[in-house]
Amino acid sequence: MRYFNGFSLHGEEQFFSDYLIQSDLCVAGFSYGAQQAFEYVYNTTQRVDRIILLSPAFFQNQKPSFTRTQLRYFQSGQEAYIKQFLANATYPSKVDLSAYLNTGTSEELEALLSYRWDSEKIKEVLKRGTTIEVFFGSEDKIIDANAAFEFFSDKTVTYLIKGAGHLLRK
Repeated sequence: MRYFNGFSLHGEEQFFSDYLIQSDLCVAGFSYGAQQAFEYVYNTTQRVDRIILLSPAFFQNQKPSFTRTQLRYFQSGQEAYIKQFLANATYPSKVDLSAYLNTGTSEELEALLSYRWDSEKIKEVLKRGTTIEVFFGSEDKIIDANAAFEFFSDKTVTYLIKGAGHLLRK
């Protein structure tokens, strides 16, 4: 399985072992990594049977001012921004992600916030025979899980885990 990490994280895939499939024909990603995983699958000529998107970063329902504000906060105080980001990502669980911290860049954050999920690209991946599974937590403090669920649910196999946050834990 090929796995893509979330923003400012490395090695966090162990938290998702219940959702992942250990297969050379599977690609998975968490949050920002879900965006990267999808683009990898979309652009590859290799066979991929399944892509697993774990709490895919979904900000296309936000105003442009949201992106500018997030970038400004990140640039003015990376450490404080990442601390709050990790707290929001783990909510409502008490998981400590500090061992998985790999501080991202302003460019990565901008890419994450400005990414637009494209329905036509999703259709193309599905047409190739790739199964797309998407998981969201109903208590996510990073993204609007309801808006994201609404976007993906008529296109992919989509799950909304009651009581779970961005890390898909309660």
